[in-house]
Amino acid sequence: MDRPLIVNPPELPEPIGFAHAVVAAGGVYLGGQTGQGATLAEQFDSAAGKLVTALRAAGGEPDQLVSLVVYTTDIDEYRGSTRELGEVWRRHFGRRYPAMALIGVSALFEPEARVELMGVAVIDG
Repeated sequence: MDRPLIVNPPELPEPIGFAHAVVAAGGVYLGGQTGQGATLAEQFDSAAGKLVTALRAAGGEPDQLVSLVVYTTDIDEYRGSTRELGEVWRRHFGRRYPAMALIGVSALFEPEARVELMGVAVIDG
């Protein structure tokens, strides 16, 4: 059995204590990505861009994403931003949606972060 391959693209911040992506058994397991911006939608846009960067560096494409977990510190802001979030989604992932979950959390590792994205893609099979 091959060892999992750790992928940390140079265009993303250096990870400390995590990996941006791990390729194993035909899948890409994407580490949580937060983003920058004043609004949740802006942060989602930035985080989605980082997630796609990590996915592509690991040999995958957005249409191979099979699961995405969205963590947010503000469910109400997320609900109120669905139109903007839809536009952001289409820009990064097209019109295809994987299995998804939205989970409200009290805080994320980065104190100013309001959203974090974590996903899985299948690239072989």
